[in-house]
Amino acid sequence: MDQLASLARGVAKASPGTLHARSLTGGIRVPPRPGLTIRFGRGEQPDVDLAVGQDDLRVSRRHGELTYRASQWWLRNTGQQLVRLPHGRLTHESTEPIPLTPGYTPLFVRGSGYREHLVELYATGHDAPGLVPRRQASTLKPRIWPLSEDERLLLAVIGQHYLLYEGGPRPLSYRRAARLLECLRPDDNWTERRIEHKITEVRKRLHNGDFPYPLIHDKESGAPTDNNLLHNLLRGLVESTTLVPPDLEMID
Repeated sequence: MDQLASLARGVAKASPGTLHARSLTGGIRVPPRPGLTIRFGRGEQPDVDLAVGQDDLRVSRRHGELTYRASQWWLRNTGQQLVRLPHGRLTHESTEPIPLTPGYTPLFVRGSGYREHLVELYATGHDAPGLVPRRQASTLKPRIWPLSEDERLLLAVIGQHYLLYEGGPRPLSYRRAARLLECLRPDDNWTERRIEHKITEVRKRLHNGDFPYPLIHDKESGAPTDNNLLHNLLRGLVESTTLVPPDLEMID
């Protein structure tokens, strides 16, 4: 087996529902048999089918399992540490089993310190076309959300920690933003009230354009809070490259 290969590149043709799983130490391929359970963790066979984090005592001997039922594979965390899925989704041993979607799914098992151990999964779908090299094709551009000059300046000020790509960034308060904007543009009358109004305008406008994160209040639940909505706004603008680090030059 090629230890350098990744399931992200695709898999050989297989029956629909076939599960391919790979870790640093090897890989397995199993058929979609109802009731079949595949286990992964620090232990060894026959306790586990796929070894993960063999030298890391934070990884449980049987850290997770995949069971085929109802025509799909279901992931369950059986370990003491969390397992992270794409888009930051976390699973605990108390979490209900999660169905795998056809195609590629990377899992990250939390280990000691900042270590995370990768488990690659690939569930063959009924219409999986396989991956085709497209080296000469034009690159798809990210979706850039329209912002006015004033909006870009304001969002760069409030979101400067996001533009520095810091871990766990939070927005600047409207009060601090108003003080900074007063120094940058003393004739533009940047008050806390004007800032709040501008941010609300941007949130409402982008909410109507399929923005990836919630930008307005859920009237029934009363959540999320304004600060969380602002976090969603800044996160989406930075991830889409609508706001980029060179925008910080407006602040210098």
